[in-house]
Order: sequence, then structure tokens, then C-alpha cells
Amino acid sequence: MGYGRFLLKRGVQGVGVVWGVVTVVFLLRFITPGSPIDTVAPLDASQETRRQIARELGLNQPLYVQYLDYIWELLHGNMGYSYISSIPASVQVFQKLPATLELAVAASVVAIVLSIPLGVVSATRRHQPADYAATSFSLLGISTPNFWLGIMLVLMFAVELNVFPTSGRAYGFMQSLAAITGPRPFFTVVTAWVASLFLPAITLGTYFTALITRLVRSGMLDELSSGYVRATRAKGLPETLVRYKHVLRNTLVPVVTVLGLQLGTLIGGAVITEAVFAWPGLGSEIIRAINARDWPILQGSLIVIGTGFVLLNIVVDALYAYLDPRVVAE
Repeated sequence: MGYGRFLLKRGVQGVGVVWGVVTVVFLLRFITPGSPIDTVAPLDASQETRRQIARELGLNQPLYVQYLDYIWELLHGNMGYSYISSIPASVQVFQKLPATLELAVAASVVAIVLSIPLGVVSATRRHQPADYAATSFSLLGISTPNFWLGIMLVLMFAVELNVFPTSGRAYGFMQSLAAITGPRPFFTVVTAWVASLFLPAITLGTYFTALITRLVRSGMLDELSSGYVRATRAKGLPETLVRYKHVLRNTLVPVVTVLGLQLGTLIGGAVITEAVFAWPGLGSEIIRAINARDWPILQGSLIVIGTGFVLLNIVVDALYAYLDPRVVAE
């Protein structure tokens, strides 16, 4: 199987998965207790008013008609309108998405920058103090709940030391770039952006850092005991070249897969971190939509997260096949 055909196959499978996500999200509204009419209608609404609302929302149609209409509208980029604000759900969801993507990417960068060096040092200095320190850090990171870590970071660095803001998002990434030519001082804008992003990124990326550290360490140890490593050493290749060109590259094949999967998880799982730091992202919007039973916003948010997760998996498969051509041959 060629590389292009492999990607085409993954793309077709991804379309099927997205269709499944849309179907499940659509059905959630009907298996959940209560009716959307209760959210929209006034408390003293008459039966005629409720029937009128049902007709306007299309809820008086058979289930299969509502489903086909929903799919048709999605194909045209229409996710419906918020029951609370009457703003198009697509507009409201995509306004919140950049903040969540920004936080997820920042957490991933923190994890990658810390975990790969820690994993390499831990594997190459096995049973030494550096190995014990890295292993203890990874164990602590996996065991620490995000909400508790976020609160502790706020109390220490925001309340006590007053180094970082307690919550909120001062500027976004695009606003920081626009400050290069804008009236506001570039350094001031970038500093405020990084300061508001720092604590949430550390909180969200800690578990990810610990996971990748353990994965890199175990992968490096497996590769270092392989026969090709002994052969390269016997040929007189420098140890640095053996570790980083051969061993680390082979170790990164499963790491790339986990990175892609975890980035998708970070996008969908940043709800707690966003709540702790009042981060105006998609996670906070989902919580608001659940509390208000604002189904168009909730459905749109879940579909965007699910679609993003599928796209990330396709990208990961492409990178995996590039790093290990045997994947395409299977």
C-alpha cells in the first residue's frame, strides 16, 4: 500500500468516525431527561405557546426527520442557534475555540520541552540520582489532580507572590502578533499574554509531562538493550550519535502517537483547568451550556472537539507512517 493510499484510507475512516460522533451527539438530546422547550419557554407559558416553540425548533417532527435536517444543516455549516442568546452556535463555539487550542498547545509545548530531556536523562543514567529524581517527578505528576494543582499554583504564585494573574486571559496569541504593528507596546502585550497563560499551561501539562517522561524512559531502555545499538557501538560510533540519532528516533515513534492522542484529550479535557482559572475557552462554554441546557451550543462544542480529535489522529497516523514505513506496508 502506498503512502497516499494509506492516508486516503485513514481519511475515509475518519469521516465515518465523525458521522458516528454527530449521531451520538444528536441522540444525547433525546435520551437526556427534560425538553429543550422547558429552557426556551417562559415558566407560565401556555400549551399553545409551547407547541409554537416546538414548531419553530422543529421538535414536532419525527426523529428521523430531525436527524436528516440536522445533518443537512451541519453540512452547510449551521449548528443552530443558542437557546439563551439566539446567537448562531457556530459563531459562539468558534469564538471560544482559539482560547482552548492555545491552552492545549501551550500545555503540549511545556510537556514536550520537559519530558523528552527528563526521559533521556532517566534512561541513560539508570539507577542514579537523576533517574530517581525524574521517576519521582513523573509519579508525582501522574498522581496530582489538576484542580488541586491549579489552586495551589494560584495561591502560591498569584496570591502570595503576586507574580502571575489569578485568572482570566489578558490577550490571545493573535492579539500578541497584532501588537507588533499596533498602538499598544509589543513587550507589554506579550508579557501579559504569557503571564495569563503560564499557570494554566503548567497545570494542564503536568500529567502530560509525567506520562511522556515515563514513556520515553521505558522506550529508551528497550532500545538501548537492542542488538543494533551494540552493533553501532562496536563500530565505534560516538555514544551521543547512538543515543540521539538512532535510539531516540526509534523511541519517538510511539511517543508521536501518544502526543497526538493526548493533544486531542487536552482540547476536550481542559474543562477543569479552564474552570479553575476562569479561562474563556470551550470547556467553560460546555459547562455553561450544560447548566443552561443550551443544546445547540453543547452539541456544537462536542462535534468540534470530536472532529478535532479525529483530524489529530489522522495527522498522527501520517507522522507514524513517515517515521516507520512498515506501517504503510501492513
